[in-house]
Amino acid sequence: MKRAPLIAGNWKMFKTGSQAVATALRLAELSCDVKDTDIMIAPPFTALALVGEKIKASRIHLGAQNLFYEKEGAYTGEISANMLKEAGVSHVIIGHSERRQYFGENNEDVCKKIRAAVESSLVPVMCIGETELEKKDEKTFYVLDKQIENGLKGFRSDELSDLVIAYEPVWAIGTGKSATPDQAQQVHRYIRTKIQKMFGSNFAEETRIIYGGSVKPDNISELMNHDDVDGALVGGASLDADNFIQIIKFNRMI
Repeated sequence: MKRAPLIAGNWKMFKTGSQAVATALRLAELSCDVKDTDIMIAPPFTALALVGEKIKASRIHLGAQNLFYEKEGAYTGEISANMLKEAGVSHVIIGHSERRQYFGENNEDVCKKIRAAVESSLVPVMCIGETELEKKDEKTFYVLDKQIENGLKGFRSDELSDLVIAYEPVWAIGTGKSATPDQAQQVHRYIRTKIQKMFGSNFAEETRIIYGGSVKPDNISELMNHDDVDGALVGGASLDADNFIQIIKFNRMI
């Protein structure tokens, strides 16, 4: 089955509102001829509404970098799914390794956040991946099993019809290292087999599994040539629109 590629840019804690708008407008201009690849950008919270207003007429989807699982309440500093929706957000990144590493998020938190996203009709982009130590100890598949099982615990397949899974090996994020295309394919195939066992063949074949970890213009085409790599979650290389468009167009450069 051919799944439409998704190329997503995670801008992390970069760009003021005006900077984010300028980059988004440039990207909208450069991507106007892209027809067969979905594009998403995730600016900081302070820029979401500003960027959302400017890209309404484009094909770019607006994503958030995180959300909280409660609808409202005394949760200083948190953002709810409904707040994101009103800002024009359609996608939300959940369980990014930096959230797990620096802010103590665990698989149970991820599960509750996915539930909040699904209930508000936001597309959850669920991040999973192993650390360098776990890789050295040959625990990659064990770690992924736990992240998938506990992160998607209690869901039915029909509730997760829009789910995107992002495999982002922690050892490759911002390090310049990247899994080889063959390594990425091997892990993506394992993930697809895992969710097939949990939710069935149709679900597994329809679910997009994207790769994150030092993705650049010079390695995206080879990654995308593998059957189970359905796109990319791009960090630093997405901050410049002229650079990011090369990744978005990968082997269909115009």
